Amino acid sequence: MSPTRQDAWSQDEDLLLAEVVLRHIREGGTQLQAFEEVGKQLSRTSAACGFRWNSFVRKQYKSGIELAKKQRKELKKQSIPVDNEITKEVVAQETPSSGEARSEGITFQAVLHFLESLQKQAAAASSIEEAKEKSIKKIKELEKKSYSLAAENERLAKNLKAIEEDYRSLIEIMERARKMVVLQEEDRQQKVKFQMDKNGNLERVEK
Repeated sequence: MSPTRQDAWSQDEDLLLAEVVLRHIREGGTQLQAFEEVGKQLSRTSAACGFRWNSFVRKQYKSGIELAKKQRKELKKQSIPVDNEITKEVVAQETPSSGEARSEGITFQAVLHFLESLQKQAAAASSIEEAKEKSIKKIKELEKKSYSLAAENERLAKNLKAIEEDYRSLIEIMERARKMVVLQEEDRQQKVKFQMDKNGNLERVEK
C-alpha cells in the first residue's frame, strides 16, 4: 500500500492531474478512474486528487474540459457500432422485392429507433455523471469534516493534559498542607506539660 501524502501540491503535480483527467474525459473514462491513476503516481489518495481537482485545478482548465468533451463526442461518432435494426433495413432496402416507398419508410423508423436508443444512453450517462459529481462533493464535505474533527480532537487533548497537570498540582498542595497541620499539632502537644497542684490534682501547663 502506497503511503499517503499531506504536503502541498506542486505545479507539476497539478499539471499531471489535469492531463490525466482530460485524457480520461476525452477517451470516455471517468474522473474517478483518473483520480485513482494520479493517486498511484503521486502516492496520494484518490479522494485527495478529487478534492484538488474540484477545488482548484478544474477552474484553470475550463476550455480544456470543453475541448475534451467535444473530442469524446467525435470519437464516439467514429466508433459507434452499426445498429442491428439499421443493418436489417439496409439489407431489405437492397433487396429487389422491397418497394422503394416501403424501404424508405422502414429505414426512417429504424433511424428513429436508433436515435431514441442513443438518447436513452445519453440520459443514462448524464445520470451517472451527476451521481459521480454528488459523490465527489460528498467526499469533499467528509474530508473537511475529518479535518475539523482532527483539529477538535487535538484541542481537547491539550485541554485534558492541562487539567491533569492542574489536578496533580492541587493534590501536591493539599498533601503539603496536611503535613504542615500534622507537624503543627505534634509541636503543640510537645509544648504541653502537667504538674500537680497543692491539692494533689494534675493540671496542664503550657511551656
